[in-house]
Amino acid sequence: MKSPLLSLPGAVPAEGADEGVAAHYGDLFREQRALADGTGLVDLSHRGVLTVTGDDRLSWLHLLLTQHMTDLPAGQATEALVLSANGHIEHALYLVDDGTTVWAHVEPGTQEALIAYLESMKFFYRVEVADRTGDIAVVHLPAGSIAPVPDGVAVRETAHGRDLFLPRADLESYTAAQGPPAGILAYEALRVEGHRPRAGFETDHRTIPHELGWIGTAVHLQKGCYRGQETVARVQNLGRPPRRLVFLHLDGSEVHLPGPGTPVTLASDGTEGRKLGVVTTSARHHELGPIALAVVKRNVPVDAELLAGGTAAAQETVVEP
Repeated sequence: MKSPLLSLPGAVPAEGADEGVAAHYGDLFREQRALADGTGLVDLSHRGVLTVTGDDRLSWLHLLLTQHMTDLPAGQATEALVLSANGHIEHALYLVDDGTTVWAHVEPGTQEALIAYLESMKFFYRVEVADRTGDIAVVHLPAGSIAPVPDGVAVRETAHGRDLFLPRADLESYTAAQGPPAGILAYEALRVEGHRPRAGFETDHRTIPHELGWIGTAVHLQKGCYRGQETVARVQNLGRPPRRLVFLHLDGSEVHLPGPGTPVTLASDGTEGRKLGVVTTSARHHELGPIALAVVKRNVPVDAELLAGGTAAAQETVVEP
């Protein structure tokens, strides 16, 4: 779904998973600094939006998701995962309940598969699931923003900012009043700085929550059964995940960023060394320079100097080995 904000002066379309919104509006670092200062907004209207209504909505979602949902207070933001039977991450949901409706946004293009799964699990529960992507746009206001939230608009408020579930018809007028907008590249750079994983970027078909630090934030360890719980409990109680998320400070003298999938090796072994992991997201940060997230094998020493392709990389621990 193509955002109307792509018609704004300077807008450069994003590619790949974020196609449909602007990568930037002509000045990546200015846009980052604005978000860091708590001004402007980010158009996330390409993300999928769904709602769950009905008297049983929280207790029903409690059975299906990794998060404790039964006592979720109205207005409190949370996040949750859908796992496979083997405990691998299939979906990540960013949720809030407004007292009558659970609102969630998910990765672009994934809402149909998620809704199909949810519909298959309704049974006798009093719930209704709806795809709202066509009429609702997600807009992100950065932490510290004093931009108003329009009446009747659901909002997720977190330490990183507020996600508004805005009527899509109001996207242009709200941006004109509360902008200027920042592109998805600025938003992603701050996500990488914050060590926050993203489904489809830091995950693959075998990722488990422990590898990305989602235990405690998206996975509640003191709740009842859900699909994939056995794997979560076994790794939590008896073992360690095979991989771990790391943050990389990249050599700023390199012209090109190592893209997703770039092999990570020990610097002492050179680029032909044994592959220890891969870069998952890279970005240019307005203060830190080139940075990245990567997923590496658990036994990689935390103080090891690494190479991301041919680029020197110093690591910070995100998930303990």
